[in-house]
Amino acid sequence: MSRSSSIVIFLVVLSAYLNPPKVYPQDNRPNIIFIYSDDQADWTLGISGNPNAHTPNLDRLAKEGAYLKNSFVTTPVCSPARASIMTGQYASEYGIFDFIPQPGHILYDAQNPIGLDPESITFAEVLQQDGYRTGLIGKWHLGDWTETNDKKYHPTNHGFDYFMGLTGGGTDPVDPPLEKNGEVKTHKGLTTDILTDDAITFIQKNESMPFLLCLNYRAPHSKWLPVAPEDWEPYDSLDPIIPNPNYPDLDKEKVKRRMREYLASTTGVDRNVGRILDLLDGLNLSDNTIVIFSSDHGYNMGHNGIEHKGNGVWITKTPPKGTNDVPAKRRPNLYDNSLKVPSIVRWAGVVRPGTVIDEVTSSLDWYPTIVAMAGAELPRNKIVRGRSILPLLKGEKAINWNNDFYSEYSMVNYAQAYMRSYRTQDWKLVKDFNDPDRDELYNVSKDPEENINMIYDSRTEIKRIKGMLEHKITEKMEILNDPLLQSNYKN
Repeated sequence: MSRSSSIVIFLVVLSAYLNPPKVYPQDNRPNIIFIYSDDQADWTLGISGNPNAHTPNLDRLAKEGAYLKNSFVTTPVCSPARASIMTGQYASEYGIFDFIPQPGHILYDAQNPIGLDPESITFAEVLQQDGYRTGLIGKWHLGDWTETNDKKYHPTNHGFDYFMGLTGGGTDPVDPPLEKNGEVKTHKGLTTDILTDDAITFIQKNESMPFLLCLNYRAPHSKWLPVAPEDWEPYDSLDPIIPNPNYPDLDKEKVKRRMREYLASTTGVDRNVGRILDLLDGLNLSDNTIVIFSSDHGYNMGHNGIEHKGNGVWITKTPPKGTNDVPAKRRPNLYDNSLKVPSIVRWAGVVRPGTVIDEVTSSLDWYPTIVAMAGAELPRNKIVRGRSILPLLKGEKAINWNNDFYSEYSMVNYAQAYMRSYRTQDWKLVKDFNDPDRDELYNVSKDPEENINMIYDSRTEIKRIKGMLEHKITEKMEILNDPLLQSNYKN
């Protein structure tokens, strides 16, 4: 052997010693399936106590795992909620304040594109770099790539090896145009079923290696119909119980009709979750696959006289009078019903079946929790606002668990409202930095429906509570370097 050959071999061996290939303990790392529905309120599950809801598979999932009764999101509209969950930070930190209009939408501005900064580090990127096969099927809604050359907002630039789904924020519930393998074409059938079909294929192809699958359903976002006959059957002749039936001027018949359609769409999600659970059983993957279910935000259906989410719409027969910045039909809000979501975790051998978690959890918490579940490490120099909920899932006592919650929504589409809120277990203050006349104060321990606004209560104790909550909001805004603190909107 020549001297030069010996040197080359020595250098190769030395490089391998100094930079050993990463060994992934595949047998010990669970698969993770994160099922993420759209516009689904916490009250849509049978296990929530709603007698109208038909969700046997989600109820089963909760009984086999942990049901998080007080799960909140940071912003009650699509894009900011999704930015927050993917990054573990508030969406305002990334300049995403409201839903991102897609090409063809009346508010779409091709000259000023909005999307998730490619320099951000999503939890999918963390797992991808740690050896997980990653896939996103369904809705992303964090920037358009169909009219750009760089594709910087495409999911595959944010940690996903595979993407199939919506190119924007919405599509029809049947025969949707979806992107697959870089090509957009019409897929025949019900959208929820089509997405599940592709998820099943992804799981089957990757069953021999650890994978992360984010299955982001478009349902139960409107429009809700058509649905499969079996999803409509429980509601065909139902006279649904509706919330706030005595709300002044409420259009009860409209609420009942829309409630049936909305719940039928939710049942379509449930049926397809059942298909995923059956597949895991059939492939003998259930014991080594964590299944998480949640939603991007909540929903109102007659609650407080509105429907929709944070950018609510009055469902009264005659909407209240509007203002210069909020049209008559709109009701910007940070109601609990807009912020609370159904959240479930099943993890065989770790989460005891039938666990109910009463502590307040945040969508910010999913990032560190998922990273911990995978046995990975949080990125260095990455801000993570949430906290791992593994201690809660494992049944450990949360002695110092903080149940306060901060939320934000700068509504810039359709109306202008710059809202920040701080919620304790007893009180909740909502400040609108665009119009202090829209500030709200609720005693949520005694008035969980948030029907009685106490903002103008002159009692000393109420003023003290309001002042304390205002201070909490300011503290949070300073931590986040919220531009509202330096703007003309401050009141």
